[in-house]
Amino acid sequence: MKIGYDAKRAFENQTGLGNYSRDLINTYSLLNPKFQVLLFASKIFQNKRLDFLKSRHNIKIVKPKNFFYQFFQSIWRSFGILIDLKKEKVDIFHGLSHEIPFGIDKTKIKTVVTIHDLIFLRLPQYFNIFDRLIYYYKVKYACKRSDKIIAISNQTKSDIMKYFKIDSKKIEVVYQSCNSIFKSQKKNIIKKDLGLPKNYILYVSSIEERKNLLTLIKALNIMKSKNLVVIGDGKGYKEKCVDYIKKNNLQKRIYFKHNLNLEEIAIAYRNASILVYPSIYEGFGIPILEALYSKIPVITTKGGCFEEAGGTHTKYVNTKNTDEIVNAIKEIEDNPDIRKEMIDNGYAHAKTFCDKSVNEKLNNIYSDLVNESRS
Repeated sequence: MKIGYDAKRAFENQTGLGNYSRDLINTYSLLNPKFQVLLFASKIFQNKRLDFLKSRHNIKIVKPKNFFYQFFQSIWRSFGILIDLKKEKVDIFHGLSHEIPFGIDKTKIKTVVTIHDLIFLRLPQYFNIFDRLIYYYKVKYACKRSDKIIAISNQTKSDIMKYFKIDSKKIEVVYQSCNSIFKSQKKNIIKKDLGLPKNYILYVSSIEERKNLLTLIKALNIMKSKNLVVIGDGKGYKEKCVDYIKKNNLQKRIYFKHNLNLEEIAIAYRNASILVYPSIYEGFGIPILEALYSKIPVITTKGGCFEEAGGTHTKYVNTKNTDEIVNAIKEIEDNPDIRKEMIDNGYAHAKTFCDKSVNEKLNNIYSDLVNESRS
């Protein structure tokens, strides 16, 4: 079986969609050495997180070959890629980030698309109208024309059914796992080298309004003695956060870190006291899973996909309310038994999101589609 992946995000994105693409490609190619995995990418960037490609003999990278598509890469990704998919005799093409090529439904190639979230429809105020229209058209096309849709949570599946009127039978929920580095139980001693304080609360995500970092900073201001490490970056909204920090003299208690490699991020998790993930809306919330694997308690938003990711022993609060965040932090830090229960049960929950389970579900989807085309 030949599986083709849209590998744009794997090479070009360093966070969310990029991590999902890299982890899925890594897991699937490793656990299925007899299948050929083809990565379709218009640009190839050096990325340490893709070092596994060097030792994976069943992976082939396919780039646009003629000058026109090398120059107009987005056109190749949306249309011209069909020539290469046919030439490579791909059985299944899997769009890993909301898109499939236009016209692929007219070929014999079976298609799968992963839909991570429909934030542009759920929270349209965070997007300009031009971007919303593009996202809507591309995602709707992919949902309508693909043979199978993978939703990364039940929340996303519900949104797809609601906004695009897709039959539930066409959608499979396949939870993602996280990078194996977060599953290591080694306590690292180089915390000082990263410039991390002795005792800190952790935030891991991009810094934008929807992620709601400012409310966490305001909660920290109430607590007075706590430190916060922020792993992520942003622009306008980050400046808003920094302005608040300066006005309230919090510079010595809040540490901004970005451009960390995965090992350094894993170190930051393992040495944190708590992860607070105050995002208003997500498709899944992978930092929750990374924290649970790292054996630290998690506080996150009540409702939505967060309870799918966090399980029954994560603390859920209204993350727009500073008092609720403060009370949750105090409850965990003042009660060792509650803390231990959250860590032990959270880790057990995280282990259910394993690579083997993801691979098994993918293989079932792929095999069913190939068998359909042959019958």
